[in-house]
Amino acid sequence: MNKQAIAEVVHAKLAGTKAQAEEVVDMIIDSIVSTLKKGDEVSIAGLGIFSTKVRAARQARNPRTGESISVPSMRVPKFRAAKGLKDAVK
Repeated sequence: MNKQAIAEVVHAKLAGTKAQAEEVVDMIIDSIVSTLKKGDEVSIAGLGIFSTKVRAARQARNPRTGESISVPSMRVPKFRAAKGLKDAVK
């Protein structure tokens, strides 16, 4: 399932146009992304928790040349599935 398929499900459930359904899906995704950019977490009951974590700086190796390179620390997205989602997938 992709973003377009989610928009079609929203369109089928609500009385409106497909463009409005796409806007709703875009607004939801944009709000999740902007919240994560601020460093906050997003908790959706029954689905899970979107959050960010800091990956520490480390030394890596270039596989072609074998030389050591420095990878800086960075914030990366993280998702923890809710118990309801885990049970539904089993």
